Amino acid sequence: MMKVSVHILTTYLAVISVLCFWCEQFFWGVAFATGAALQFLYVISVIDRLPFTMLVLQKAVKLVWSLPEVMRVAYAFMAVMLLWMGIWSFGAAGVVASSRGDLGRWWLLVVLSVSLFWTGAVLCNTVHVIVSGLVFLVLIHGDRNASSMPPNSLMKSLQYAVTKSFGSICYGSLFTAAIRTLRWEIRGFRSKIGNNECLLCCVDFLFQLVETLVRFFNKYAYVQIAVYGKGFNRSARDAWELFQSTGVEALVAYDCSGAVLLMGTVLGGLITGTCAGIWTWIAWRDKVIMVGSTAMLMGMVLVGLAMVVVESAVTSIYICYAEDPSLIQRWDSQFFNQMSETLHQRLQHRSARAREVTCEKHQVSTPFWRCSPNGLIKQHMEGMEWIENEREDMGDIPSLVSDRTLRRKIIASLENERRKVVLS
Repeated sequence: MMKVSVHILTTYLAVISVLCFWCEQFFWGVAFATGAALQFLYVISVIDRLPFTMLVLQKAVKLVWSLPEVMRVAYAFMAVMLLWMGIWSFGAAGVVASSRGDLGRWWLLVVLSVSLFWTGAVLCNTVHVIVSGLVFLVLIHGDRNASSMPPNSLMKSLQYAVTKSFGSICYGSLFTAAIRTLRWEIRGFRSKIGNNECLLCCVDFLFQLVETLVRFFNKYAYVQIAVYGKGFNRSARDAWELFQSTGVEALVAYDCSGAVLLMGTVLGGLITGTCAGIWTWIAWRDKVIMVGSTAMLMGMVLVGLAMVVVESAVTSIYICYAEDPSLIQRWDSQFFNQMSETLHQRLQHRSARAREVTCEKHQVSTPFWRCSPNGLIKQHMEGMEWIENEREDMGDIPSLVSDRTLRRKIIASLENERRKVVLS
C-alpha cells in the first residue's frame, strides 16, 4: 500500500507539469517535470526501506491514537496558524495588487513567504516539543493511564515549550527542514552511484559536510529539549552522539518516515495551490503563478502541523530505543524484536561493505580471517575483558542487542574500522 501511495506525489507533479505546458507556462512545466523525475528516482532508491518505514509509522500512529489530547493541541495550533495566515494574506494580497513591477512584487512575496514559512516551522516545532515530551513520558511509564504518570503532563509540556524552550525552537526552525531535505536527496543519490569512484568521492564530500550540519541541526534535538531542557545545539549534538554510540544511527538512516510524511505535506500543499490556481485562472489569468504558489505554501504549513504529531512520536521512539531499549520492549515486545532484527541486519550490511572495501584496497593481501564477519568482530574484541574470547559468531549479536554498553562498543569499533578504510 505504501509503495503505491508514495508514487501519488510523482503522478501529481507530472499532471501539474502537463497542465503548465498546456497553459504555456513552460518554465513551471519544466520545473514540475524535473520535480516529478527527482521524486521518482528518490522513491526507486528507497523502495526496499518502505516495509520498515510502514512498520514504524503504524506504531507511531498507534501511540498518537492513544493520546487524543495531542491532536487537540495540533488543532489549536492550526487555529493559531489560520489566524496568522488571515493577517498575513492581507499583506500578500496588497503585494499582488500593487502597482510595482513584477520583480519588486516577487521580492516582497519572497520576504513574506520566508516569514510565513518560519512562523509555520516554529509552530510545528513547538507542537513537536509538546508531543515529544508527552510521548516520552508514556514510553517511560508504560501506559497513558499508569499510576506513576505525573498529573497535568500535557499542560506542563505546553508551558515549557512556549516559555523556556521557545528560543531554542525558533533558532532550530531556521535550519532543520532545509538540511534534512538536502540529506535525504544526497543519501538517495549516493546509494545509486555504483563504482564511479570520482563521482562517489564528490558525493561523499557533500555527504560528510551535510552530516556535520546534521550533528548540530536535527529534529531529534526537540526530544532532548522536551525531556532534558537543554539548548538546541547541545541537544542536537547529544542526540546524534547517542545514535552513533549505540548504533541506532544505522536504523535512523534506514528509516524513511520523515521523507514519507514530507511527501504528504508537499502533496497537501500542491492540492491547495492547484485549487487556488484554477480559481485564479478563471478570474485573473495574469496572477495565477503568484496566487497558486502562495496558496501552496499555506497548504504545506497547515498540513505540516498535522503531520508533525506523527513525526514527533517517531523521533521519541528512536530516542527512547537508543537510551533504554527495555522501555520499547515493555511497550511493544513484538515491535522491539522487529527493530532489533532490522538493526542487526543494517550493522551486518555496514560491516560487509567495510570488509569489501578493505579486501579491495589490499587486493586480498590481508588475511582472510580479518575480512570475515567472525574475524572482524574478533579483531575488535580481542583483549577486552567484557566479552568472552570464544564468542566469534556474528549471530550472537541479536541476543546482545539490548545490552547498551556492549552494543556501543561494538559499533564504535566498527565505525573506527570503517573510517580507517576510507582514509586509506
